[in-house]
Amino acid sequence: MEKFNYYVPTKIIFGKDTEFWTGTELRKSGAKKVLIVYGGKSAQESGLLDRIKKSLEEEKILYAEWGGVKPNPRLSHAEAGTELAIRENVDFVLAVGGGSVIDTAKAISHGAANAGTKLWDIWTGKARLEKSLPVGAVLTIAAAGSETSDSAVLTNTEIGKKAGLSTSFNRPVFAIMNPELTYTLPKYQIACGIADIMMHTLERYFIPDQKNQMTDEIAEGLLRTVIANGRTAVKNPRDYDAMSEIMWCGSLSHNDLTGLGRKKDFSVHKLGHALGARFDCAHGASLAAVWGAWAEYVYQNDIDRFYHYGEKVWGLCTEDKEQTARQAIRHTVDYFREIGMPTNLTELGIGVQEDAVLKELAMDATKEDTVALSFIRKLKAEDVYQIFKTANK
Repeated sequence: MEKFNYYVPTKIIFGKDTEFWTGTELRKSGAKKVLIVYGGKSAQESGLLDRIKKSLEEEKILYAEWGGVKPNPRLSHAEAGTELAIRENVDFVLAVGGGSVIDTAKAISHGAANAGTKLWDIWTGKARLEKSLPVGAVLTIAAAGSETSDSAVLTNTEIGKKAGLSTSFNRPVFAIMNPELTYTLPKYQIACGIADIMMHTLERYFIPDQKNQMTDEIAEGLLRTVIANGRTAVKNPRDYDAMSEIMWCGSLSHNDLTGLGRKKDFSVHKLGHALGARFDCAHGASLAAVWGAWAEYVYQNDIDRFYHYGEKVWGLCTEDKEQTARQAIRHTVDYFREIGMPTNLTELGIGVQEDAVLKELAMDATKEDTVALSFIRKLKAEDVYQIFKTANK
């Protein structure tokens, strides 16, 4: 097995009614005044926000509120939240929502702890991040895994760029995870989460020269679990057991456990980010829309890996490795379609794009052709353009 460092400090509080423990966990973390960050009306109309505020009041913890987070979280909204956090002199940021809300909370925590430094400079590495406020999360969407990850993304709408930041400061102190809080989600959003969870695992899985058997077993078991329970959840979003499995898989898929001892690829994410920044499409959907085209483009450079994936995850077994590899790709694409996810750009809802747009997307994904994506096969801007071209139907 290859060497690795593994540190995940986030405390998990999992199960029914766990949101009532929010105040207790904040008190244990030393919080005196909290900025509650959330999205739209659902947190309010469901009564979740009131339950959380009551739990804070019971612990005599002060709070301010910052709502309005949108999917593909905006830099401008995080900047405004940062100004509020500084003005209110908060010492803790609490996210109530899914990945976009949690990522926004992470951004606000960095900005508030580094007053006077531009948040985008922190995000793009121009300013060194050496301190941040602590963050906690009450999860309402099983998808991004941001509740336990060291990652976060922001979209700079002024320049049309979506970028990620990985740092240990992004690790939440605690994550409260009640699967019942997902019951009101539309089926499309549940499916987007399933695709995102699978992709977080697959992006760590398709790396050449694998020597980490236990890591593979964890990743393959997680994928099988998500696939099986995903079918149940999109039919019955109130199936507690199915949603429990998916929610826990979401956390495990992006806390580095499924990639120990190997590099991270995330080339498909770069394609998805380019689509998300330009068309403001759902993140999980953008990944599903291009994964098949990416896989078809690179699989011949590591047929053994795709064969292993087909055998272990999809139960395929033939003597023809290439045939099995191609079947594994087809099974994955068919599964995305089965749960209501797009498998090309038209199904994503953006229609067939002009050639010039595809080339711009490829340049965006590769940072103007300065970064080669993927480890199985190095992908320059021309390669990424060809992948987008395959998905452009």
